[in-house]
Amino acid sequence: MGWRVTGPEAGTVDVGTEGAPRSGVTTVDGASPGREVVSRGGSAENAHGAATIVARRIAVKRAKGEGKGKGGDSGSPAAEGRAAALSAGLYVVATPIGNLGDITARALETLAACDIVAAEDTRVTKSLLAHFGIRARVIAMHEHNERAAAEGIVSLLREGKSVALAADAGTPAVSDPGALLVDRVRAEGFAVVPIPGASALTAALCASGIAAAGVVFAGFLPSKGAERKRRLAQFAAGPWAIALFESPHRIEATLADLHAALGERDVVVCRELTKLFETIARIPLSQAVDWVKADANRSRGEFVLVVEGRPVEATATVDAKRVLEVLLAELSVKQASSLAAKITGVSRSELYPMALEAVKGKAAKPS
Repeated sequence: MGWRVTGPEAGTVDVGTEGAPRSGVTTVDGASPGREVVSRGGSAENAHGAATIVARRIAVKRAKGEGKGKGGDSGSPAAEGRAAALSAGLYVVATPIGNLGDITARALETLAACDIVAAEDTRVTKSLLAHFGIRARVIAMHEHNERAAAEGIVSLLREGKSVALAADAGTPAVSDPGALLVDRVRAEGFAVVPIPGASALTAALCASGIAAAGVVFAGFLPSKGAERKRRLAQFAAGPWAIALFESPHRIEATLADLHAALGERDVVVCRELTKLFETIARIPLSQAVDWVKADANRSRGEFVLVVEGRPVEATATVDAKRVLEVLLAELSVKQASSLAAKITGVSRSELYPMALEAVKGKAAKPS
C-alpha cells in the first residue's frame, strides 16, 4: 500500500489512484442506505501539525551540524558530527499508509537519529525522508534479499550501529518483509524496538463496525489452488471475524470465493485507506462482486476486507448427554461434568444435574 512524493522539493504528495486534483475533501462511499460507513475528512495531500513541527526541528538540527562530518555525506548522525541518539538495535518503524500526516513524531525522530535505514523499496523511503527533511543512509531489505540483508544488518549492529526498518507503507513484517530479519536480530541478542503507527489492518477494523470476540488476520490469501481452498475452509469452520488484504486484480475473485466458502455474511470493503479516494462500504457477500463491478473505480487501489464472524451455535444437548454417558462409565459425577463442559462448551452448572439424572436412571434400571 504505497504512496509517492513528487515535485522539485518533494512538496506534492500523490496519495490517490484516479489522477484527480489533490485538493478538496475526501468522500467515503457507502453501499446502500443503512449499510454504509460514511466519513468525510480533510484532503490527504498535506502533513500538518506535530509531524511538521518535528520535521522542522530535525531540519534545523541537521543544518546546524552541516560541515562537521569527516566521512562524507552518508547521512548518519556520526558522519554529520552528531552523537547518535539511539543505542545499537533494530527499530521497526511504521510509516504512513497514505496520508503523510499520520506519521508519528517518534517515527520521525527515530528515522533521523538512526545510523542506517533498511527499506523495502529505497526509492519510496528516500522520498518519505526527503519530504520531512531527513537525510539518512538507506539500504535495501526486501523479500528477495532478506536473508542476506539480515546478516549484513547484524554485522552493523555488532559495530554498534542503530538500524531503522521501514516498509513501503504501514508496519514492517505485517504482510511485508521483516519477520526473518527481526527473528535473526533477536537471536543474536540485540534489541528489537517497535515504533508503532499507521496500520491498514487496525484502520479497517476500527472503521468496519463489525463487532467480534476475535479476529483472524489472514494477510494475503494464496492466489489459487488447493492451498487457497484449504485456507477458506479453515475460515468457514471458525467463529471469528476475518480480516485480509487484497490487490485490485484479484478483488472480484476473492469476494466470490469468500461468499462460496463462508455463505451469507457481511463484508466491509475498505479501499485506499487514508488516501484521497478512500472508500469504506459494508455489503452482503452475495452482492459484493456486483458492487465492485458497478463502478470501475471500486476495483482500483489497495484493499482490506473485513468479514463478519459466524455466530457460535451451542452444542446440542443430545451430544452433551452422550459425552456424559461415556465419561460417567469411568469417572465420578463431578469429574465427568467438568470434563464434559470442556469438551462440549456447555456450562458445568448445566451438565452436573444431567449427570446426576443419568446416574440415578442407571441405578434404577434392573440389573
